[in-house]
Formats: sequence, structure tokens, C-alpha cells
Amino acid sequence: MINNQRLQSIALKNEHSLSKLVENQTTYTFNQCELHVFETHQAAENVGLLFNDFVYTAMLRGKKVMHLKDRNAFDYLPGESVIVRPNELMEIDFPEANKEQPTQCLALGISSNIIQNTLDLLNEHHEKLLPEEKWQIDQDIHHIINNEQLNSTVNRIINLSKNEKETNKDIFIELALKEMLVRLMQTQARHLFDGGYKKLSNSHPFAYVIDIIKSKLHEKIDFDQLAKAACMSRANFYKKFKEQFGITPSKYVVKERLKIAKGLLTNSQMPISSICFTSGFENLSHFTTTFLKETGNTPSRYRKMNATAIN
Repeated sequence: MINNQRLQSIALKNEHSLSKLVENQTTYTFNQCELHVFETHQAAENVGLLFNDFVYTAMLRGKKVMHLKDRNAFDYLPGESVIVRPNELMEIDFPEANKEQPTQCLALGISSNIIQNTLDLLNEHHEKLLPEEKWQIDQDIHHIINNEQLNSTVNRIINLSKNEKETNKDIFIELALKEMLVRLMQTQARHLFDGGYKKLSNSHPFAYVIDIIKSKLHEKIDFDQLAKAACMSRANFYKKFKEQFGITPSKYVVKERLKIAKGLLTNSQMPISSICFTSGFENLSHFTTTFLKETGNTPSRYRKMNATAIN
């Protein structure tokens, strides 16, 4: 399925300016990070890459197959990100890279200093819902589907890096890095709760709320009742939910309904009007407008682009 949440494009190097065809590297260096852009213009296997710092990577074009220690190999595609521990060897295959369709990826090496400063700031001034919870980057959630909030901060870092005339560049880069780290942790939290809400629903109020939401997506959802289920005021519920996941509860509901709609558009021949109501939207106009805003395509266009063959 096509993932529309992709980072902005970065122009490829002219063929004559490439120093090598496999993992040709361009680097932008700052006080708290280094941004590397890698291009590969021919198929290759078992290419090793290692950084001393924590690394956030994101695919821009093409396909890689990633091999990380103690993890199964996986395809790595545009619209996705991978985080890598300091001094962890990446072994990479480029099965489809060629001059006409090169692979391009960015790697953002981030200093431990700014990571720790960001975590300390959050844990001191923006405590999580439960006393035992702490802000942290979960190294086990390493393969991430991008979202608009995370992409916006990474795009800002890319733009700042490429703009050589920007004054006080390191200050702006540091601010963008801190926001990116927060967005990364919020993205990981959504991944964790989406996959484990049933298991966590007896011990975490937000997991319990997500369980309720997912069971009622086809109905009108009462957010006052959700706040009550979490034993919180509506205002505090919205505030803490957005801190934890990076989006409001109402936005979360919309995204969950769109997931249902995307699945039905891709894997069924159900009429679009029926998909609208099955997904929990109240009318076809609102469904179409919301779908277009979130995906960049109308439901019918999305179906044409993604639908699998139905027997």
C-alpha cells in the first residue's frame, strides 16, 4: 500500500559528482548532530554502516533490505524510518538500485547530550500520566511508519541543513532536534498502544480509552465519556493524550476510521458510500473531504491506486 507520509525530496547528485556508486555520502555537520544523505546507484549486498551516535534514518527513495543485530531482516521503503543504537552495525542490501532508480536515504546522527537534555526537560516539566512512566526513546520500536508530525520536524532539519545562508543555524537545528525527538517518542507511543492496548487496558488509562475507541469506531463517540473512563477532566484528558501521542483524541479517532476505510478500499468491492458509514463517518461529503485532506487522494482515486485483485 502506498504511504503518502513521505519526507520532502532531496535532489540527487549529478552522476559526474559521485565519488562512488554505493552509499555515496553527503554530510552536513552541526554542534549537536550530523545529517548524512546516502545515494546508491547500483545493486549491492552486505554493505556495512556504523555510527558512534544514536541514529535516526529515513528512506527517501528506492528500497533497502536492513539487517540489524538480533532482529529479522526487513524491507525498508519511503515513508518509513528506522532508529539505530550507537555503535550498532547496519548491514544493508540494495536489491533494486540502479542508475535510473537509485536508492536515497538520510541518517541523522544525534549527540547523547541533546537527547538526555530533552528527556530531562520532559520528565521534569511534562510528567507522563502514570508515576512510573518516563519519557524515553524505546530502542525496541525501531522500524516506524512516518506521520505528518514527525515528518514536519525532519523536513525542517533538512531545509536548515541545505540553507547555507541561514544565520544562527545551530540554534535553529538544536530546537528542531528537540521537537523531532519528542515527535519520535510520541510516534513510538502510538505504535506501542496501537499494538498492545488490549494487554495494557487493565493497567493504563489511555490503553483502556483506546480499547473503547476501537470498539466504537462505527458509532458516535462521546469524548466526555472517554475522559470519565480515564478518570480525568475533559481538558486534562485532551492535554495529556496529546502530550503522549502527539494528536488529540478526536484526531486519533479520525485516523483510526481512515485505517478502516483504507483497508476496505484496498481489499473489497464495497461501494464507497457503504465504506463511509462502515468506517464511522456520518456523511459521504465529510468522509470524502477528510480522506482527501489526510491522504492527498479521493477515496475512488485511492482505490484505483491501491486495490488488490478481488476474485
